[in-house]
Amino acid sequence: MKTQAVMAAAFASTLAIANPAFAQDRSGWPENFTVGTASQGGTYFAYGSGWANFVAENLGLSGGAEITGGPMQNMALVHTGDLQFGLTTMGPARESMDGESPLAPGMKMDNVCAMFPMYETPFSVTALASSGIKSISDIPDGATIGFGPAGSTSDTYFPRMMDALGVNYERRNGSWSDLGGQLQDGLIDVVAFAAGIPIPAVSQLEVQTEVNIIGMTDAEAKKVTDSFPVSEFIIPAATYQSLEEPSRVVSMWNFAMVNCDMPESFVYEVTKLTMENNDKMVSIHKAARNSVPENYSKNNVLPWHPGAARWFNENGYEIEGSMIKQ
Repeated sequence: MKTQAVMAAAFASTLAIANPAFAQDRSGWPENFTVGTASQGGTYFAYGSGWANFVAENLGLSGGAEITGGPMQNMALVHTGDLQFGLTTMGPARESMDGESPLAPGMKMDNVCAMFPMYETPFSVTALASSGIKSISDIPDGATIGFGPAGSTSDTYFPRMMDALGVNYERRNGSWSDLGGQLQDGLIDVVAFAAGIPIPAVSQLEVQTEVNIIGMTDAEAKKVTDSFPVSEFIIPAATYQSLEEPSRVVSMWNFAMVNCDMPESFVYEVTKLTMENNDKMVSIHKAARNSVPENYSKNNVLPWHPGAARWFNENGYEIEGSMIKQ
């Protein structure tokens, strides 16, 4: 990752000729930046590392991604200024802002600002086809379920959802890649994924073995959406080779965030670059098809950074002053 960041900085002199961002006032801009992602094998890492390199190359900075525990930890690291950028989902963002993060109980993480919409995170269950588990109700009592890294969106919300659906389980944490390997080796029974689709670990799994990607029934989806900050979501059948038809699950929105103390001109240029080059973002990860400005309204939790808000307002996406960090 450090090598990629150095290479990105090396392009700066060439890019300065063509990129108008280089001609602007860069007072207070950081010389380098880091974006908090999540574990390898998940969408956050693929999306975040690719986006960091894209920004670094085009703005002539040194930048890269850091593997973290996911949204909850990213909120903490961005709030304290240990990281400039991070990726989060709206549920963990709300809990962190309200001082209810399990990582720092009582600390209101209110120095985190929204920058741009990313995509929805579907909550989906995967089991080996040989297990005979084809539905949530098929999960046997005492089954070992992998919920992703501790403090991740999946680890925060999926156990609560399983409790609400009457599933009795043993909890296991780990990176998505590690849990995928444990599932394949028969060390755990189910992986409860929460990540943008296609999830790299699931795609890798179904190449190596036969899996069941499990959706929710009407009743299960209603019970979960009535109880948690999620909405129904349909995973298209074309997402995975193991799906023969669309799969109904639930999802939660993700946003890129920034430390609120970052310079307005810097955040403006980063937002502009990202929102005006969706084709480049989709080439990083297919989930970025939803990383478009029209989805700015999905944020009802974080205050907007003034630099990001300026770009959205200039381009016809109205953000009220009360929603902008002062």
